[in-house]
Parts: sequence; structure tokens; C-alpha cells
Amino acid sequence: MHDGIELRRQCIDTLSEPLLKASEMMVACLQKGGKVLACGNGGSAADAQHFAAELVNRFEMNRRGLAAVAMTHDASVITSIANDFSFDRIFSRQVEALGRPEDLLLAISTSGNSENVVAAAKAAAAIGMQTIALTGKDGGLLGKVDTVQVLLNINHPSTPRIQEMHITCLHILCSLVDETMFGDNA
Repeated sequence: MHDGIELRRQCIDTLSEPLLKASEMMVACLQKGGKVLACGNGGSAADAQHFAAELVNRFEMNRRGLAAVAMTHDASVITSIANDFSFDRIFSRQVEALGRPEDLLLAISTSGNSENVVAAAKAAAAIGMQTIALTGKDGGLLGKVDTVQVLLNINHPSTPRIQEMHITCLHILCSLVDETMFGDNA
């Protein structure tokens, strides 16, 4: 318990500015009619779906739906890409199909080393999309992708603590997007 509390205290200092920049990017994307594409594996896949649901439906205020897609839940798409190409392409292929220059990629990887998430970030850059990466530990390969505009890295060795901070960051982003776009009636 104390480890998680201490990590939150540390993150207040290190993540405030990147979270503000990430929310500004999301707001600009959504205001231009773009959408947020989100991806990740395992718990990060669940986080991508959770985040997309908060944007599409609502977070803390009733407002119009915002365009977001989690590229983690269509079993037919994922398995066909994995079968015909490779598992490393399951997200990059969807970015190629669904992404537009005005869109934004939210790439989530607790280790930062998920090759399919790294490939998605590279595919997004090739289209002209911006990318926000949410990582852990030392940021991994995803943290080293030079086309990632904002890196939200939780520099901690424990996967559960990193995941706790990821969902905290995602909720903060939802609040900032809602407040900026619809007033702070949350």
C-alpha cells in the first residue's frame, strides 16, 4: 500500500506537464474531428477499452460522445491479421486502415516492449498521426520511438503499481479533456 502511495507522490512532479500536453493534443484532435485510436495487450488492452468507453460514452459529466476506438476487441480482425501477417502487426494494420493524419494514437505498454504497440506507433507516424505513449519501467522500446510526441512513463519495477498509475493517468486525461471541451462541470 505504501509503495503505491509513494509512487503517486513521485508522479505528481514528473507527470503533471506531460499529462497537460497529452490532454491538449487530445482536445486538439477531437476538436478537429479526429479520433483517438488506443491499443495495448493484456491489462493494457483493458485500459485502452476503458479509456475509449470513457470518451465515447461519458466520464464524470453528461456531454456528447467523443470519437475513440480501442483496437483491442475485434477478435476477427485481430486473429485474421495475426494469422495472415503476424501478431506484431495486429495494431499497425488497424492504424493503417482506420488512422488519418488528424487522429491520435494512445499506445499503452506496461513494459514499453510490446512489439505490436511499437509497430502501431511507427505506423501512426507514417500516416502523420500524433502518438501519446503510456509506458512503465524504463520506457522500453516504445519510450525510444522518436515520433512519440508525449511519453507518460511510470518508472517503477512493479507491473501492478505501473498499471495502477496508468489508469490514474487515463482518468486524469478524461477529466482534462472534459473540462477543456465542456467546462469544469464534472
